[in-house]
Amino acid sequence: MGLCASCHFTTKQGRFVSNWSSTVKVINSGDGRLQEFRRPIRACHVLSSHPAAFLCSSDAMFVGRIAPQMSGNEELQMGEIYFIMPLSNSNNPLSLQELCSLAIKAGSALQTGS
Repeated sequence: MGLCASCHFTTKQGRFVSNWSSTVKVINSGDGRLQEFRRPIRACHVLSSHPAAFLCSSDAMFVGRIAPQMSGNEELQMGEIYFIMPLSNSNNPLSLQELCSLAIKAGSALQTGS
């Protein structure tokens, strides 16, 4: 998706929030909520509370292509951003509008830390 961020970011109050590479970031594509994990975690553990969803790395999302589903045994990497996507979207190519919406949700979640 081409999301960029510095190694450290702060809230509007100037309070330190996170070291970019020290967590795995998972964003729910529906509500935009951010989950951060301080250790590598397997996809199946993240999805255990989302039975009708799949995980996709933001680096693997492109306009006009289907978002590739991560295997349940695959380990999420520190410093990376992942999206929880509904299974109903698993066979549909991503549109520019959808990717822009995800980028806005990711930017908002990373900025507010929620």
